[in-house]
Amino acid sequence: MKRRRTSSRIPSPPHGELPIQELSAIIERTRVGALNEEEYGKLKAVLDTLVFLKQELQANQTSIQRLLGMLFGVKTEKTRAVLAETDPHGALSDRSGSGLPPPDPGENPGGNSTARAPHPGHGRNAATAYTGAHKVKITHPSLHGADACPGCLQGKVYPLSEPSKWVRITGMGPLQATVYECDRLRCNLCGEVYTAAVPEGVGEEKYDASATAMVGLLKYGAGLPFHRIETLQAGLGIPLPAATQWELVKNAASTLAPVHEELIRQAASGEVIHNDDTTMQILQLTAQQRAAALGEEANPQRTGVFTSGIVAVGAGRQIALFFTGVRHAGENLAQVLRRRSQELPAPIQMCDGLSRNLTEYETLLSQCLAHSRRKFVEVAEHFPEQVRFVLELLREVYHTDARARRESLSPQARLELHQRESAPRMAQLKAWMDEQFAQQLVEPNSSLGKAIQYMEKFWDGLTLFLRVPGAPLDNNITEQALKKVILHRKNALFYRTLNGAGVGDLFMSLLHTAELVRANPFEYLVTLLRHPQEIAENPAQWMPWNYRAALEHAGPDPPHEAG
Repeated sequence: MKRRRTSSRIPSPPHGELPIQELSAIIERTRVGALNEEEYGKLKAVLDTLVFLKQELQANQTSIQRLLGMLFGVKTEKTRAVLAETDPHGALSDRSGSGLPPPDPGENPGGNSTARAPHPGHGRNAATAYTGAHKVKITHPSLHGADACPGCLQGKVYPLSEPSKWVRITGMGPLQATVYECDRLRCNLCGEVYTAAVPEGVGEEKYDASATAMVGLLKYGAGLPFHRIETLQAGLGIPLPAATQWELVKNAASTLAPVHEELIRQAASGEVIHNDDTTMQILQLTAQQRAAALGEEANPQRTGVFTSGIVAVGAGRQIALFFTGVRHAGENLAQVLRRRSQELPAPIQMCDGLSRNLTEYETLLSQCLAHSRRKFVEVAEHFPEQVRFVLELLREVYHTDARARRESLSPQARLELHQRESAPRMAQLKAWMDEQFAQQLVEPNSSLGKAIQYMEKFWDGLTLFLRVPGAPLDNNITEQALKKVILHRKNALFYRTLNGAGVGDLFMSLLHTAELVRANPFEYLVTLLRHPQEIAENPAQWMPWNYRAALEHAGPDPPHEAG
């Protein structure tokens, strides 16, 4: 007699509308008596996740695979990892039929070679990495240059150019306070009170410029909300209310505004301008503010709020700008390009395929190769061989571009290198895509077919780097810049007002630009806040890449608290 096999298939959930408000009310009723706080928190998190999934699916702007990435983290999109996940044997070296050269020995295609050392990941830093550390010079207690060697008693010792270094790290609060207790004496006859003066250089303001700069760095650079900074400082015995923090950064924004405006003006002259945006939320955004921002293009159906990231590259440096509001990335780019001199040639614009990234101004449009590549990565599980062919071709293109960076080639030399090495590969990729549809090897409506159609649609922009000197391959630099915005959105969730969003955009622009040009963001903010008059008169001299020269000519800093 055969045993009936029990089905392990998970039953389908009941269909119909999910009463979210009713479920929330049920969970709230279980909070009292039935569940403890920990259990209630877990159940509430499940409901919040369900609401999020429902909203994303209803918006019809995502896929199941992307939702999985949101919930469990996105895997790396490196070619090696993608192909290894779709090939059970990890045979990455089989490039037969692709027309590609054999892999370099250092690529470790089979996973057995040790030529490519793994990333150490030990987290230790050399003493030279501590650029902001206080340095103390220690002389030898008994020996000096030209003294007799105490070991051999024959030679003489001489100083080495590189001293031995020992790093000692101590903990302290982000913001510290000093209480000056000034003696007071009173005459018992006339009642006159005599108070000791505070030390010279302390300053009259309670909050030093360094305190404001630290709050700005923590909030808009590290993504810490004001209330978390308040909690942190309370635990350190230095109270700093969230309302006070906002007043500090709001007042500082008016001082920093001339430098921010100069950054926008210089970004408008960039040779290559990257742009993209991400969603944001402003709680108190009025209809009048929305109409004022959109002007004649005001549309009641446009209800979105975005933060646009713009990175301008030119003159050997990069400038990052952020704009939060109802405008799309292309509209914010138009606001920047209005400041561009008409004598300059049209800049190269790098963005992805979304129409909202385009601008009314004339640009040489370059499309993001990484976005197009990602379309194939997303279907690697179902079309492993086809995706292998595409990714390995594009990998060679990126290797060529990396070689151009390593050799510090000029834009023209880089173009010639790509024309020699990358143009044949891109032509091979184009011929392969045409063949898939011509010979009916791929269904156009399949996921792979849509990935091919996306690449063909933007082919001219994707291959601009083969025709124009300096055209980039992808928009990754803007994606990295927008991580600051996403970190802020993840922790703070929203801006309360449009003015608050403007303050955040200003600080993020200054901080990230300083990081891009290898300047110390905290030191840069402190310097600007201590020289308000100078930056108002000549903000161009106080950019992150030249403010040190201006500081040398500005004389000593105004009085401030040293501690």
